[in-house]
Amino acid sequence: MQVDEATVRRIARLARIKVTDQEARALEKELSGILDWVKQLDEVDTGSVEPMTRVVAMTLRKRADVVTDGDMADQIIKNAPASEGTFFVVPKVVE
Repeated sequence: MQVDEATVRRIARLARIKVTDQEARALEKELSGILDWVKQLDEVDTGSVEPMTRVVAMTLRKRADVVTDGDMADQIIKNAPASEGTFFVVPKVVE
């Protein structure tokens, strides 16, 4: 697939990247090469390949989905610059 200079400039504008004329010509060749390589991947038959999330097949350990406070409120409050009870004290932002 051939990418022209107008397409390179449009991509650069969308990515908010400033490119010079010389860089645009270089990127034109690079992007065309990348898209040609991706097109080669379409030729690979992956119909018999099973989708996978990792190289080694394994099942994830599961835990009960229970909401807790972690029983660490006192330890967490120790990190606060200012606290009141088990709450962080912050400066007033809205008047």
